[in-house]
Amino acid sequence: MTALVTTAAFTTVLLPRTVPDGNPPARGERLRVLSTNLSMGEGDAASVVELVRAVRPDVLTVQELTPRSAERLDRAGLRTLMPYAVDRSSLDTPGSGIYARFPLTESPMIEIGGFRQARAMIGRRLEIVSVHPCSPSDVRDTPCWKDGLKALPRAGGGLRVLAGDFNATLDHRPVRELLDSGYRDAADVRGMALVPTWPQRYWGVPKVALDRVLADRRIAVEDFSVHSLPGSDHQPVFAALRLP
Repeated sequence: MTALVTTAAFTTVLLPRTVPDGNPPARGERLRVLSTNLSMGEGDAASVVELVRAVRPDVLTVQELTPRSAERLDRAGLRTLMPYAVDRSSLDTPGSGIYARFPLTESPMIEIGGFRQARAMIGRRLEIVSVHPCSPSDVRDTPCWKDGLKALPRAGGGLRVLAGDFNATLDHRPVRELLDSGYRDAADVRGMALVPTWPQRYWGVPKVALDRVLADRRIAVEDFSVHSLPGSDHQPVFAALRLP
C-alpha cells in the first residue's frame, strides 16, 4: 500500500512535466536563447560554434568560461556570428559570459563564493543572466549555492531570462522560489522537464536536468531542445521565446 501511495504521489508531481503547457498571448519579437557549460573550459569550441550555426541563437550564455576557452571560441568564429559579448571569464569553474547578435549593456555581475553570474541588457526591456551558482557537491558549499540562487533577480518589472547551469532541479526550493516569483521553465512549458542535461559523460551517476532556461511568465516558449557538446559534462539547452 505504501508503495502504491508513493507511486501515485510521484506520478502526480512528475507527469505534468511531460505535458506541454499553454502560452501567454505574446506577439512581440522572437528571441532564441542557447546556453552551454564548458566544463572548466574544456568544451569543444568548434562544436559550440557549429551548434550556434545550427540553432541560430540571438543570445548565448556560457558557464565555466575561462580566458583560454574564450580565446578558442573567438578563433573558432563565434564573434563573427555573435559580435557582442560580456566576458566574465575566470581561470576555473566560476567564469561565465554572454554573447549576442545585438548590442549588450552589462548589468552588475552577481558574484558569490567566487562564482560569476554575468548579466546584460538587450535593448531597454530585456535582461539576460548567465546562471551558475556554486555546486552543492559538499555540505560546506550549500550556503554558497543557496545564496547564489537567491541573488538571482526575481521576476516582475522588466522582462528577464535566466539561462544556464542552475546546479539544481525543479524540485529544489531556491528554484521553486524563482518560479513562484513569476518565471516559467522552458523545458517544463514544452513537456520536456524530465529530459536530463547532466552528466553527459560519466557512467554510474543518475542523470538530472540542471541546465535550464527560465523566462518571465509573460514570455511565450515556442520551442525547447537539448543538445550535446564534446568535452563537456553538461548538455547545451536551447529555447525559442517570443516577447509580449
